[in-house]
Amino acid sequence: MTKALNPNRRMLITAGPTHEPIDAVRYIGNRSSGRLGIALATEAARRGWTTTLLLGPVPAGDVDTRVLVRRFRTAAELQALLNEEAGSADVLVMAAAVADYRPKPHPGMSGGKFRRQSSTLHLELEPTPDLLAGVAAGRRPGQLLVGFALEPREEMLRSGREKLYRKKVDLVVANPLETMDSGEIEAVLIRADGEESAGPAMSKERFAGWLLDRVEAARTG
Repeated sequence: MTKALNPNRRMLITAGPTHEPIDAVRYIGNRSSGRLGIALATEAARRGWTTTLLLGPVPAGDVDTRVLVRRFRTAAELQALLNEEAGSADVLVMAAAVADYRPKPHPGMSGGKFRRQSSTLHLELEPTPDLLAGVAAGRRPGQLLVGFALEPREEMLRSGREKLYRKKVDLVVANPLETMDSGEIEAVLIRADGEESAGPAMSKERFAGWLLDRVEAARTG
């Protein structure tokens, strides 16, 4: 059953990849489809959350028409949107696959395109800002922060636990690399108190309900 939106319950969700430009037409990106974040936003709106979806350069799909969708392309653009939106959110779900590195600006490039040459082209990369840690550092009392750890299956639990404590968030969804660009997800939810909940393999649309059940329980618990 779809509920009316409650202005006193606000959820902010990030989804999709970032595209970090090499030149005017090329970029460094990843295979994130944004499908899980879109499913989470739609399910949150169905449950009555006033929901904002910060969505990267992927199709919006069948997101609920009541969801406010704001677009970004780069990590810097997503950071700017988070600076505007995060403070008013009761729950932040950082499902976006943000690039860890971006090309440093090339001194000879001013909005154009590199031409093919016979010599090797070297790109220098610089780290992007840690967006989740940045939001966590400025969080207000009562906010619930959910992060994601996408790792090889044999490393995902250790990495998820480390990410939860390092970034000072409340919940981390640890999921294997096969999740990216897939219609299904098989994940473990790690809580700050050490409790872990493993879900079976399921569609991302079904997983959205599974995860939001636990997010809502964590808020009231």
